[in-house]
Amino acid sequence: MMNVKTMHTPEVQELLEKVAGFNNSDGNERVKTILHRVMHDVFQIIEDLDITQDELWTAVYYINQLGANGEAALLAPGLGIDKYLDIRSDEADKQAGLYGGTPRTIEGPLYVAGSPKSEGFARMDDGTDTESEVMLLTGQVTDQDGNPIRNAVVDIWHANSMGAYSYFDKSQSEYNLRRRIETDENGRYTARSIIPAGYGCPPEGSTQHLLNQLGRHGNRPAHIHFFISKPGYKHLTTQINLAGDEYTYDDFAFATLEELVIEAQRIEDPAKADALGLEGPFTQVEFDIQLLSTEKSELHVRHSRLRALEGEQA
Repeated sequence: MMNVKTMHTPEVQELLEKVAGFNNSDGNERVKTILHRVMHDVFQIIEDLDITQDELWTAVYYINQLGANGEAALLAPGLGIDKYLDIRSDEADKQAGLYGGTPRTIEGPLYVAGSPKSEGFARMDDGTDTESEVMLLTGQVTDQDGNPIRNAVVDIWHANSMGAYSYFDKSQSEYNLRRRIETDENGRYTARSIIPAGYGCPPEGSTQHLLNQLGRHGNRPAHIHFFISKPGYKHLTTQINLAGDEYTYDDFAFATLEELVIEAQRIEDPAKADALGLEGPFTQVEFDIQLLSTEKSELHVRHSRLRALEGEQA
């Protein structure tokens, strides 16, 4: 190990100032401040851990490959970044007196904007997967006092029985397993779909390559994503896990919360299936949602990030 300490020297401090553009009046001050801190910490890590040139350039080319694979948004939750942002947001809500209701959890990278919208009920699957069991997903959206919220938009998306998502998996039809449902006069929504499977990171991809170095797997349990929104209420980003999955409590993305693990009920009574227009056994999943009211309009919408088709369709 080299015993070289240079971070305190005027030469390195001046270099950081120039790297961040602090020696000129152009550019964005916020970006300069962030970049200065990032590069200071990178330099400090190199010094403290005696990072070799081989290690440094391996990391640089890893970042190249990560971008080429389009996996940066997949690696982020795997490194706990999404979870950490939720922890910060929860603490901010507590300080603002807006904590409670159904808990948030991570969005993930696979949302697609503009899915078909209906009132009260939607069929989410396109009917091509005849081998998977039917799932009936239903619940009620209420306020913090238990009053039903009418016309809340419940935006739902999940994977198919192979753990793949439409749009990203080109073999699936457009918006398969993606729907928006406006709640009825009783605040209820119902979706007919199929039971989703969990998924794993691409085994030869950049994310799994790094996870292998950490001795970690890259698997997610079976889960269903939600955005729930209505003007006057804090927008909610959440997801539920189906109980019994091998990875329910070992999610590589750290998204599992005990309150969001749902015990699905398998219904085998033919009369119950027939009453719902279904053939054969089906699985019923009940997920009730509680939103918090707020006058802060900036909290009524989801945060900005790059999402597929967002801004292109209503």
